[in-house]
Amino acid sequence: MTTSSTALSTQIQLAARPSGWPTHDDFRIVTVELGPLQPGEVRVANAFISVDPYMRGRMNDTRSYVAPYALGERITGGAIGRVVESEDESLPVGTVVQHQHGWSDLIQANASTFHAVPERDGVPLSLSLHILGMTGLTAYVGLTRIAPMSAGDTVFISGAAGAVGTAAGQIARLLGAKRVIGSAGSAEKVRLLTEKYGYDIALNYKEAPIREQLAAAAPEGVDVYFDNVGETTSRPHSTL
Repeated sequence: MTTSSTALSTQIQLAARPSGWPTHDDFRIVTVELGPLQPGEVRVANAFISVDPYMRGRMNDTRSYVAPYALGERITGGAIGRVVESEDESLPVGTVVQHQHGWSDLIQANASTFHAVPERDGVPLSLSLHILGMTGLTAYVGLTRIAPMSAGDTVFISGAAGAVGTAAGQIARLLGAKRVIGSAGSAEKVRLLTEKYGYDIALNYKEAPIREQLAAAAPEGVDVYFDNVGETTSRPHSTL
């Protein structure tokens, strides 16, 4: 427990609803004063915030699976940081936490809205927002529970250069895949798949129909297809 004082927090708010690509004018940076902590609250200094594709949809005022962002309010989303002041015994000062409070350098809220995560030696905190977070879990569950793949399988992953796709390729390799094939939409992404993320073969779906490329890359067939995009492609016997 700590003796709390006021503090200044810098946050990014949605100033206008974008038309097409967001611009700087669609956002504003403001400084707000945080009052002293109330019982059960903690104050967290963010180390990393997550910027995700789904956030663009939330900038529109349309009905979806999650409420749109409100104008003039802080943009919320995944973030990770460290407790710097606490009025809750479950999250003492120094605890690393994840939360959905989003784009701000300093967050203050009830301790129940934060989730403590283990701090691992030599592992950057940012990985808790990717391979050790939601995207990594999505890839792991897809390959081990929904497909599931087996050692020696040929695995094809569409949208392979995205957050889930890069995780799925690495996890498939660790699970013993015989061959990991991915598709992406640019020469740079294709290069990264083989040079950085461990894919055996990477296909640029803009160069030729993916059905034709996949047939040439895996003439013996594909055992597991991890679909990140929902596009038409070959139909392997086990599909996610």
